[in-house]
Amino acid sequence: MAALLIQAAYLVAAILFILGLKALSSPATARRGMFLAEAGMFFAVVGTLLDHRVITYEWILIGMVIGSTIGAVMAIFMPMTAMPQRIALSHAFGALAAVLVGIVKYTEYQGEHGILPGPGFMAAIGFEVFFGALTVTGSLMAFGKLQELIQGAPITYKGQNFVNIGLFFATLGLFGYLIFNPSATNLFFVMIALGLAIGVMIVMPIGGADMPVVVSLLNSYAGLAASATGFAIDNKVLIIAGALDGASGFFLSILMSRAMNRSFTNVLFGAVGAAPPASAAATGEQRTVVRYTPEDATFLLENSQSVIIVPGYGMAVAQAQHILAELGDLLTETGVQVRYAIHPVAGRMPGHMNVLLAEADVPYDVLLEMDHINDDFANTDAVIVVGANDVVNPSARYKKDSPLYGMPILNADKARNIIILKRSLKPGFAGEDNELFYDPKTMMVFGDAKQTLTHMVQQVKKKVPA
Repeated sequence: MAALLIQAAYLVAAILFILGLKALSSPATARRGMFLAEAGMFFAVVGTLLDHRVITYEWILIGMVIGSTIGAVMAIFMPMTAMPQRIALSHAFGALAAVLVGIVKYTEYQGEHGILPGPGFMAAIGFEVFFGALTVTGSLMAFGKLQELIQGAPITYKGQNFVNIGLFFATLGLFGYLIFNPSATNLFFVMIALGLAIGVMIVMPIGGADMPVVVSLLNSYAGLAASATGFAIDNKVLIIAGALDGASGFFLSILMSRAMNRSFTNVLFGAVGAAPPASAAATGEQRTVVRYTPEDATFLLENSQSVIIVPGYGMAVAQAQHILAELGDLLTETGVQVRYAIHPVAGRMPGHMNVLLAEADVPYDVLLEMDHINDDFANTDAVIVVGANDVVNPSARYKKDSPLYGMPILNADKARNIIILKRSLKPGFAGEDNELFYDPKTMMVFGDAKQTLTHMVQQVKKKVPA
């Protein structure tokens, strides 16, 4: 009877995971997708706890209490702007669990069965600990870069790509050897150590501009490690959940790369942002921008019929999503058509801007992806760019020596008027000077985005009837 209940719980969990993943494909249904996935995880946990192989629940309950406490604290106190860092940490924790399970299964197998693991079983364990190990340190490196504990620019040295590729394939060779020679215990732990080293070395030369791809790719690795764990411990729902996670993360990485017009190899080995090109000042070229006040920008917005808002990482840093949403609502009340243009790689994780704006209760129907709104910029009275940089840089279209060359961008420069809110003229993570700053149609409003928007909201409120 218990076995039947376990399989039923796992079946329900698998169905809920699939439905939840499907719902996450749209902002309008994403919240429901999260609830479905949470319900699926509940059934998966209940089914696992019913397993007859559970000897005692003492340590399981202790782990659940500790984990739930940490999760609750993170959910309550961690700001939405830190979601990329939190996700990177989650990948590290999940991968670490896979590595520990793999080590335990490997070391206990002979004691339980009196024989060496077979090739199939050893392949599952080896895959689990290898990809799990590189995901642990890779995710921690990503967290460090996102949190600015480690410099965001690529850290490179001569011959780095050759070393990384050689070490990776050498470790794969070690993995293959262990499949048919599982008694080589020392080599098993050497493989884990090399996996940890590879995780550091493959993320070290990747710049902040590529963090969305890195985060989704590490998500894929964590899922694959979890799926391999399912094979190692004969847990079908873990196989399914890990496969879903691995596949979705992989395809998301592909979509992110396409959004930047880059290949996987270029992301992993291109070191975008490593050497920022010379600025206009450094080359002796005299280029100036026109500084405007928040009042000037507000006047332009109030006298526009259509406005497109382009959010970026600067909005996240300033935690300005709520005041930006309020400005959009006020302009809508005055009869201005307001929409938000979302670039696929804006921010530091896939969907970063969608998450922040959803938190600020911006309606889903005005959050438009790049492909759906790019043609409308030419017919728009004003564009307000809040902290975005690389995703609106026109040099991506024509400057062949630019690290952004070929990346599809939002056509903000096609609008009749452009307002840019930034702290300074500092380039984005790609290190490329933004040509949009010097456009004659551009109004540069310098300062903290949240403070600037607050001032603009106060100005608009004076014109809105109570």
